[in-house]
Amino acid sequence: MAIFNENVSKDIKALAYEKSIDVERVFSALEDALSTAARKYYKTREPLEAELDRTNGTVTIWVIKEVVADENEIEDPQAQWTLEQARTIDPNVEVGGTVRLSHITKEVVDVVKDPHTQIRTYEAQKIDPEVEQGDEVKIPLTKPPDELGRIAAQSAKQVLYQKVREAEREKVFNEFKDKVGELENGYVKRFERGDMIIDLNGKTEGIIPRSQQSRAERYSQGDRIKAVIVDVHTQPKGPQVVLSRTDPRLLIKLFEMEVPEIYDGTVAIKCAVREPGERAKIAVTSRERDVDPVGACVGMKGSRVQSIIRELRGEKIDIIPWHEDIVVFAQNSLAPAKITRVSVTSDESAHRPHLDVIVDNDQLSLAIGKRGLNVRLAAELIGAKIDIKSEEEVKDEVADALSAMLQEAMAEARSQTNVHDIENIPVEWADQLEAAGYDDLDSVINASIDDLMAIDGIDEETAGQMIELARKHERLEAEELGVAEDEEQTDEELSDEEQSDEELSEDEESDEELSENEEQVQEEQQEGEAASDEKAASEQKQEAPVD
Repeated sequence: MAIFNENVSKDIKALAYEKSIDVERVFSALEDALSTAARKYYKTREPLEAELDRTNGTVTIWVIKEVVADENEIEDPQAQWTLEQARTIDPNVEVGGTVRLSHITKEVVDVVKDPHTQIRTYEAQKIDPEVEQGDEVKIPLTKPPDELGRIAAQSAKQVLYQKVREAEREKVFNEFKDKVGELENGYVKRFERGDMIIDLNGKTEGIIPRSQQSRAERYSQGDRIKAVIVDVHTQPKGPQVVLSRTDPRLLIKLFEMEVPEIYDGTVAIKCAVREPGERAKIAVTSRERDVDPVGACVGMKGSRVQSIIRELRGEKIDIIPWHEDIVVFAQNSLAPAKITRVSVTSDESAHRPHLDVIVDNDQLSLAIGKRGLNVRLAAELIGAKIDIKSEEEVKDEVADALSAMLQEAMAEARSQTNVHDIENIPVEWADQLEAAGYDDLDSVINASIDDLMAIDGIDEETAGQMIELARKHERLEAEELGVAEDEEQTDEELSDEEQSDEELSEDEESDEELSENEEQVQEEQQEGEAASDEKAASEQKQEAPVD
């Protein structure tokens, strides 16, 4: 049945060229559309297949039956036949193969309950006058496609559009799936609910979601833009290519474009982190000893890095020399702050190192950065957890730790001091306390007057005196401990003073040596001047005329 004129084949080829898809995919999509339209028109569940002749434009509709061994294996009677049934059509068919029929089969009934499998008697007799109720009628698939009806044509249109769209999206996916992480140039085409739609090559659209846009950047329709591809998906709606202006890979690709040493592999970028629109850090290293990686990235008078900063709309960039030693790398990463020392501890729960960084008091705010930006980027760059403390904070922590140790030592000493050893306590009181369970200094100090009054024979005044004696004994022990510490501190100060006196005496000796050398130099200069004066006088006598 001819349905195409001579221009339809050209139209299909033009469509394929316009969408940049294979011509055969368009023909296949048209065949699927025609089979869907035929299934709608004939109201059948049997699988239909349209065959389009590429040369003369004729279409043939076939019913496809899958061949199974016997009736026990039939799951769908509309789509499967037994081997015995199939060999009545094709004697050479085997199990697992298919047979093609040029008709569909329906049961002849008076009242149709399922139009997909049944047909009224009078309608069946129009096809075959000899059929009766209960028979099966074979309906030939000879209706021209242009007579399948409006509903069938609409279904065919939808299928054709869907198939072409799928082919187009598949082509885009295959084109960009290997470009994830690459830099792409495009133009801002339009804005949709805060997302930017980018025209990549005139045929493909990409999208920069709001979450992938920098807050410091503003673009208008038609502006040229550079972005890095972060994802390519096959979802049926929206652009497939997802771009980003905030991904650290954009920074890496911009450096590769601007720095020839990075492009040819002489300088390598180890890692990069960004806070889009505010600050970025990039760690670089050189494979050649004579090439400075930081200088290569900065360029003559900062020309290379300045062009990248302009592209990122003023985002500050810290170029850091990478080092395999995590301590040195941490000191470099926290620049421009000057680090006093770094200690490394393991963090097993987070599976990453933990760095304790100590800086001078005037460097603390610089190391932390605005809103913690500097230390946050450094931690992300290194891949470690960083805690920054000032020297003053560390000293306070040490002092608190020493105080806690002293308190613990005093508590232990109190617990080891027997109640009989408390100074000036009567033996009778000590025996009463020990009998009541207050057998050491610590228990007496921590007891209240009410607790001690519960002991037989002890009134409120006596209980207060007991506690006061215990506290007085504790103060005496604390004073003795403090005197010992003061003596140690005094010894240290004396040793420091002796060392400073020795240094002063050495300086005085060196000053004396310098003064002696200066006097000797002055004497030699005076002798030289006297000799030159005598020589000049003798020369004048020789030149004087003789009277």
